Amino acid sequence: MVYGIASVMPRTAFLRAEKSAALDLYADRTRDRDSPRRGDFVFVVNPKGANGRTGKEWKKLLPYLKARLGRECNICESLTSGPSHAIDITREAIREGADAVIAVGGDGTLHEVVNGFFWSGKPVTAREQKAAHTTSLGLIPLGTGSDFARTLGWKNDPHEAIERFVKGDKCKVDVGVIGGGSGQPHYFINVADIHLSAKAGYYASRYKRFGNLCYVIGALRAFIGHSNQDLKIKVNGGEWEILHDVTALCIGNAKFFGGGMKITPTADPYDGNFEVVILQNFRWYDFVFKLHKLYRGTHLSEKNVYSRSVHSIEVEEIVCSNSIYVQSDGEHVGFLPRKFCILPASIEMLT
Repeated sequence: MVYGIASVMPRTAFLRAEKSAALDLYADRTRDRDSPRRGDFVFVVNPKGANGRTGKEWKKLLPYLKARLGRECNICESLTSGPSHAIDITREAIREGADAVIAVGGDGTLHEVVNGFFWSGKPVTAREQKAAHTTSLGLIPLGTGSDFARTLGWKNDPHEAIERFVKGDKCKVDVGVIGGGSGQPHYFINVADIHLSAKAGYYASRYKRFGNLCYVIGALRAFIGHSNQDLKIKVNGGEWEILHDVTALCIGNAKFFGGGMKITPTADPYDGNFEVVILQNFRWYDFVFKLHKLYRGTHLSEKNVYSRSVHSIEVEEIVCSNSIYVQSDGEHVGFLPRKFCILPASIEMLT
């Protein structure tokens, strides 16, 4: 039986009761016992993404999606209704045995879907364990930034993304995990960053209605009252090191952030390492004159920029102020201290 789009009723209750009706997944699962199994592809859509453009583009895309994939799998649509909703949708889909969860939107939607693959520090698994069954991660980039897609060399073309799903190639990608704060561990697939850039991202999130211009506005706002700070780091469980006048510290599983800035240019989400890039003693005019290098990824040659490959890194203030911002994949996750660790090949992705 072919699953309906947006009209089917949820089979199980949601973790968030007020959002239970939004997981439009599992209707009549009765199949002919002799028929081949049809996989469930769950498309998690942020209809308000990119100032509503994501929802509009998704509606236009559905006929093409059904034409290309409808014979091969059950297309299940679920629209998000607010922050963290995509996390709940993803967890429930994996527990129900979905073959793939596809993030439809920008880096924020992808970030939530990635976090939905984990719960209490462990990967989420299907309720009915099946031999060698794995839920894959997919992406249709339709958001403001789509920085992770840039690392993989993908265009902001949803039709191209669907053709990747038809092809069916998969590859395991690394994921970063952030610990040290209160509550559950936090996961990221793209870039985590600290201090000025994280503060800029925090303010940029308030101006998403301006598209990619929000990153410029956020950076200008972050410079107000900014001062470089002395921090200490511990790399791969070694000894503490002192870093003076840190402007920003970026931990890259992938290369881009901030709408196309190639901040960690040698990062590779398949190699089991982070690239850590540290900017020290930068002033506002340094960003003005060196911005082109940050976008091209040629800033590593600057005298106040340092890069290293790590498996884990702990970052703390020398004098605690609880005011140094931390973000991951463009989402604010709190303040220092934090520990960042790589989880090699932890999610299978449709590529």
